[in-house]
Amino acid sequence: MNDHRSRVTGPGQDEDALSARTRLIHSGSSSAKAAGLLNPPVHRASTIVYETVEDYIGRHSRLYDGVIYGLYGTETAFALAGAITELERGYDTVVTSSGTAAISLSFSAFLKAGDHALIIDTVYRSTRRFCDEVLAGYGIEISYFEPEIGGGIADLIRPNTRVIFLESPGSLTFEMADIPAITAVARANGIVTMLDNTWATPLFFRPIEHGVDVSISAATKYLSGHSDVMLGTMAASNEEVFKKLKDAAARWGNCVSADDCYLVHRGLRTLDVRLERHQQNAMTLIEWFQEQPEVDHILYPALPSDPGHAIWKRDFDGASGLFGVLLDGMSGPESSAFFNHLSHFKLGASWGGFESLMVPAWPAPVRSCIPVPEGALIRVHAGLEATEDLVADLEAAFGRLRHGRDARAGHGGG
Repeated sequence: MNDHRSRVTGPGQDEDALSARTRLIHSGSSSAKAAGLLNPPVHRASTIVYETVEDYIGRHSRLYDGVIYGLYGTETAFALAGAITELERGYDTVVTSSGTAAISLSFSAFLKAGDHALIIDTVYRSTRRFCDEVLAGYGIEISYFEPEIGGGIADLIRPNTRVIFLESPGSLTFEMADIPAITAVARANGIVTMLDNTWATPLFFRPIEHGVDVSISAATKYLSGHSDVMLGTMAASNEEVFKKLKDAAARWGNCVSADDCYLVHRGLRTLDVRLERHQQNAMTLIEWFQEQPEVDHILYPALPSDPGHAIWKRDFDGASGLFGVLLDGMSGPESSAFFNHLSHFKLGASWGGFESLMVPAWPAPVRSCIPVPEGALIRVHAGLEATEDLVADLEAAFGRLRHGRDARAGHGGG
């Protein structure tokens, strides 16, 4: 751990024995603790001044472990990075301006023209677009693979394969991947692995402990929890990986707001209790959805009936509030009737905040290797509201859907 951050243990304590929720509560910076502060203060800065010319000339030697210029981070950003590192059980963390920035910077750190990258087929849409439009334009070969591949990914590796990018569960369709099986193959071949861990957060899944080199999160979502911050994180498994990530962030001019870092760090304090409520509310809503005749099936790996449940149960400590609902179909007018009059569920991009969201996820997501779901896919984020109010909102939405279908059926029959 670098000297501008601090561990959460006291004298004689075994760091490995501390629970994640204790890490959340007590993570911070050494300077804040020395001043008796519970939360790190907000340090805003661009220019950093030095006492001597020698210090000024040698400032870049502190790029990886000190405050040298506002672009590269202040104590507030480093305090958040230290807290994330505690949760991830990694070497160190780079904070980025958004989750998408964390993804693109991670690729930029390890790929160059002529390299080959293997990308799981169920990645977030912006990840796929970056691969297809940016990386491919820079002369990097991109191949997609199905999430169920496991150790079979060895058959797809080429001499120039440098990166394997993962997301588990997958975006929108929530397929699970056998991360330890894939990372074992990657390590044997000297390939860097990256994983978008936004859905689970490092509280419920720690990619680095399962062999991943770069654990990525959109801190915009659960880590913040309040729908008012854009931020991302890249946690590194070792010093070499961390320095490459830090260099890439510096070269691309990545910069984070001290105020946003403060807000995310404050949000981390309640991540445990918020995720517990998100998970409980999700299960309650799922039970209700399963009773509706229009629902074909639920996409949520925490369900025993889900195809990825065995992997989720083996590797994860919990499930978040985001899941998919596949309906038997929904026309344009039905979609308007269903979504436009919701009271408690909001229509909005992102998720992971305190509020419940429900959005249409069709046309179907882009896939290269696996079939896309047929029907009308809805993405639901269970917020922190009382579930009885959320269920009432859903009952009204399905009532509008059924009323429209009954009206058309009666008209057609007349």
